Amino acid sequence: MQVIVVREKKEIRQNVDRWKKQGLKVGFVPTMGFFHKGHLSLMKKSLKMSDRTVVSIFVNPTQFGPNEDFDKYPRDIERDIKLAEETGVHAVFIPTVKEMYSGNSKTWVTVEDLSKNLCGKSRPGHFKGVATVVAKLFNIVQPDVAIFGQKDFQQLCIIKQMVKDLDFPIQIVGAPIYREKDGLAMSSRNAYLTDEERHSATCLFKALKMAKDLIDRDEVERAKDLFSIIKSFIETFPFTKIDYIFIGDPESLEPVDELKKPLLIALAVYLGKTRLIDNILIN
Repeated sequence: MQVIVVREKKEIRQNVDRWKKQGLKVGFVPTMGFFHKGHLSLMKKSLKMSDRTVVSIFVNPTQFGPNEDFDKYPRDIERDIKLAEETGVHAVFIPTVKEMYSGNSKTWVTVEDLSKNLCGKSRPGHFKGVATVVAKLFNIVQPDVAIFGQKDFQQLCIIKQMVKDLDFPIQIVGAPIYREKDGLAMSSRNAYLTDEERHSATCLFKALKMAKDLIDRDEVERAKDLFSIIKSFIETFPFTKIDYIFIGDPESLEPVDELKKPLLIALAVYLGKTRLIDNILIN
């Protein structure tokens, strides 16, 4: 089945309406494109859970700060369409900024509390842009189920809360982090890394794995001690600059003092100029 490539809101709505009138379940995978195996795993999960799958490709300007990488964010639309089609996706929605934002938008979606720590602290306004664009995409596509990767754990929590609070009739599903053989979480931004930076980037997963082992063996009891261990370990790798180390509750996204399960450990680390994130959930 050839993939349908759609660039207008009206057209994707027409396709989804037609499918739903046929009694088909619609899955949705929102992305910023430049697909890797992690993206494809989300599409495959949607294909298993639904009858028709829509993938969106939209590099959303409202979730980028003034000094961030919106202009240079990697893009390869034709390659993405080909990969989506080979995976079995039914429609790819590729709107322009003008199609998504009228130019005088005055309405924003803000999910309080869950947005204040982790990436929300170091990227002010980021999750306002994320929640707003995802809400718009949900209203446009009208899916029954939507798939998000757990690498962006905070984003997944925020989307789940937004869907609950605003009564979207959509099932939100988190998919496991897809990793390279050496443990590095797959990310479109990995393409920015030099060979030397790429080698050092393994420190994120190694640090998380080390932390889990220490907790499982009851070798550390306080978050501040674990923080110091993780920090010292990452700083032994060249080209690294720590943005944050978060040790806290996976539901409230609040930091903790005592290491009690379930526990979320999340990292944001610069490798040169490239900011990477990763996390581990310890149950």
